[in-house]
Amino acid sequence: MSKVMIAPGRYVQGAGAIEEIGEHLKGLGTNSLVLGGRKGLNSVRGEMEASLDLAGIAARFESFGGECSRCEIERFVALVRQSGSDLVIGVGGGKALDTAKATAHYTGLPVAVVPTIAATDAPCSALSVIYSPDGVYESYVLFRSNPDLVLVDTAIIAKAPVRLLVSGMGDALATWFEADACAKAFAGNLTGGSSTTAALSLARLCYDILMQYGYLAKLAVEQGVVTEAVEKVVEANTLLSGLGFESSGLAAAHAIHNGLTALPETHQAYHGEKVAFGTLVQMVLENRSRQELEEVLRFCSEVGLPTCLADLGAVQVSEEKIMQVSAKACSEGETIHNEPFKVSARSVYSAILAADAL
Repeated sequence: MSKVMIAPGRYVQGAGAIEEIGEHLKGLGTNSLVLGGRKGLNSVRGEMEASLDLAGIAARFESFGGECSRCEIERFVALVRQSGSDLVIGVGGGKALDTAKATAHYTGLPVAVVPTIAATDAPCSALSVIYSPDGVYESYVLFRSNPDLVLVDTAIIAKAPVRLLVSGMGDALATWFEADACAKAFAGNLTGGSSTTAALSLARLCYDILMQYGYLAKLAVEQGVVTEAVEKVVEANTLLSGLGFESSGLAAAHAIHNGLTALPETHQAYHGEKVAFGTLVQMVLENRSRQELEEVLRFCSEVGLPTCLADLGAVQVSEEKIMQVSAKACSEGETIHNEPFKVSARSVYSAILAADAL
């Protein structure tokens, strides 16, 4: 199996970076469709319009419906064809960005993504996570290429609710453990190849940055300011986690997240919050050391990530419901089968309850 590493065409990060977007998009298109949530679009629209105008790029702004579902993607594909757009720009959180990437894929157009929160590692990836209109996970859709541009304005990120940054830390927390599991199992990454040493090293760097700077970044964002700790954690949440998971692989943590979406009680929890608990479940499955578990638990407690089912909204859950989560996590083709040992719904059920007890 060949080693394969993929990455976005260009990654730009910094306070005020949105004012440079037109310059970075020159040559990619002249007639853009900009899609995103209302809050996300409102936070960047003025600066984005001015920068695109200076670069000679027209922009049509359209609101995103809230779920990256097949019907929402089809709606935007139709809008692109109707408007004659030659460039797609996604603005907002992970689901809006995934919708933009899918829209660009199905219309054969370049895509730029502008995250206004650092809540997931979606921006840099060459995939979209598809949900039902009701928010239940359905599938991953893989694309041939990553976004042409990922532009992250940390001044905008710092003004978003701190819970979103913390959720991004939860998503990034899984990166190293999933990459390590895939490496031990000689499992393929999301490209179908195996991990490079570079990708595995970036996954570990992602974890180390979270442990060192995560709490400091949370304190700064609570004040709405950008510090070097914020810059490091935003890069970990967005770039390092994105490169690490995609080029090294996913394992149990994200499969547990997918299983948890079957519980309506958890729908109020963010993606990264469910992934953080999924990471603890993976660590139990792998029989990680008490020292490692305590380090992750301490980190989660410091920054405010969930460490039990009740934290996710699942206060009273039956054995039947936990088995439903476990069975969904172990579905055929799920990433939990990248673990370096055989996993069953029963073993996942046991790990969920043990992680909850911790």
